[in-house]
Amino acid sequence: MDQSVALYIVPTPIGNLGDMSSRAIEVLNQVSLIACEDTRHSGKLLSHFGITTKTTALHDHNERARAQWIVDQLAAGQSIALISDAGTPLISDPGYHLVSHVRQSGFNVIPLPGPCAAITALSASGLPSDRFTFEGFLPSKEKARADKLLALKEDPRTLIFYESPHRIEHSLTTMVEVLGGDRHVVMAREVTKTFETFLSGPVSEVLATVSTDPNQQKGEIVLMVHGYHLSDDEAIPTVAINTLKLLCEELPLKKAAAIAAQIHGLKKNALYKYGLESDL
Repeated sequence: MDQSVALYIVPTPIGNLGDMSSRAIEVLNQVSLIACEDTRHSGKLLSHFGITTKTTALHDHNERARAQWIVDQLAAGQSIALISDAGTPLISDPGYHLVSHVRQSGFNVIPLPGPCAAITALSASGLPSDRFTFEGFLPSKEKARADKLLALKEDPRTLIFYESPHRIEHSLTTMVEVLGGDRHVVMAREVTKTFETFLSGPVSEVLATVSTDPNQQKGEIVLMVHGYHLSDDEAIPTVAINTLKLLCEELPLKKAAAIAAQIHGLKKNALYKYGLESDL
């Protein structure tokens, strides 16, 4: 198999065309075919950079069906690039099934670094970035959205979501109800674009601003939430207790407490004390 033949994962700008890398332009010019989430949308970008490579559509509705066809093109010696409408492919965009199938078929998948709205927003948020979780879009249905946030309520990591303009008020309202109005959030809107804005503060205050300013209900949104913080006088989260109990079935309490503390971002002494008092 020709090792030079590959599927290239190529990030594209999320707003500012100046963020298109020279390597991305080089790859898009050199491959035989570009698989686009929307050929009409990507056509404008490719035209701007003078890229005339042939394109084909690959989106949520046809990805599984097109994956084998893409593999057949690779087998015929044609390198292919995958791009989404904006940002890094596969991050809340199509491509997972394609990449999985291409790898299983024995072909190289070569990723290029580049723009990603979640990481770009996080870097300027002022929220802890040593541990975070990207959760994509929250469910559109109210109950499902509340259930999702409830499952994440005691997660100590910074939570990152994408949100659409017409649902941002609903999501912030649900956060107030489930996480509490004092939970700190940062809402990044139109990152890298002309009207880029960051709102930061207790979620109840951010909701009030968004509700009274129609401009904050426009464009692409990254919503970031400070992780759960366990104060000295609070109970240990149930999820951490469950982890400790499971680990204690196989490990000494001291070791189990240390591992559970690392998993959930807690103090091991608090978990160890709980274990002693609970006779684990």
